[in-house]
Amino acid sequence: MSDISRAEVAVVACAELFRGDGEIVVSPMGFIPSLGARLARLTFEPDILLSDGEAYLMTPDAVVEGWQPFRKVLDTVVPRGKRHVVMGANQIDGEGNQNISAIGDHSRPRKQLLGVRGGPGNTANHRTSYWVPRHGKRVFVDQVDVVSGVGYARAREAGLRYHDVHRVVTNLGVLDFGGEDHAPRLLSVHPGVSVDEVVEATSFPLITDGVTESRLPTETELLLIRTSLDPKSLRDKEVPS
Repeated sequence: MSDISRAEVAVVACAELFRGDGEIVVSPMGFIPSLGARLARLTFEPDILLSDGEAYLMTPDAVVEGWQPFRKVLDTVVPRGKRHVVMGANQIDGEGNQNISAIGDHSRPRKQLLGVRGGPGNTANHRTSYWVPRHGKRVFVDQVDVVSGVGYARAREAGLRYHDVHRVVTNLGVLDFGGEDHAPRLLSVHPGVSVDEVVEATSFPLITDGVTESRLPTETELLLIRTSLDPKSLRDKEVPS
C-alpha cells in the first residue's frame, strides 16, 4: 500500500504513545488519538483497556466489554497512575503546562474555552500526553494564560507522585520534555517536515539533537486504518496532507 498520508503518520504516532503501557486504562480524547489507541490495541499493545471516557470499557470495534462506574474510576484508577490520557491543548508552554480554559487574563479573558476540566487531576495522577492538530505559535507559547494541565516545575513544587507529561504529538512531529531539567525537545518530524519548520512554529526553544523521522505505518497498520478503523477517511479532515 502506498501514498501514506500525513494523517496516517499522525495516527501511528498516537498509537506509539501507548507502547509499553500494558494493562492500564487509556482515555484518548479526539478522533486521531482514538484511532491511535485502537490501532495500538489491535497490534502491539493488546492489553490496554480502551475507555469511552464516561462509563464503559470498549473493544476497538466499539463493543462494550466492561462497565467502569465513575466513582470506582475515581477511587481506583485515577489517583494511582493506572491510566494514560491523551488530551487536547489550546496552549502548551516550555515547562509542559497546558491550557484549555481561557485565552487572555483569567479575570477577563478574550476567549472562554472549556475550563480546566480534568486537566489538573489528569496531570497530577497519571501519565498524560497531548494531541495538537495544528502546530503553531498560538498553541506552543512562552507561557500559558491559564494552567489547566500541570507542567514539570509546578509538579515538582507540589511533590506530585504520578506526574508524567509523556509526549506531544502534532501534525508536524513528536515532542517530549526529556531534556535536562525536563527541557522540551523535538523527537521526530513527520515525513516532508523539516526541523526548522517545527522550530519556527514553536515559541519556546527546542532541543533538536538526534531528531529522527516519525515512523511510517506498516502494511498491516495501513490496512487496519483504511479498511477497519477509518474507512471513510475522516482522519484526513483533521490532518490534511
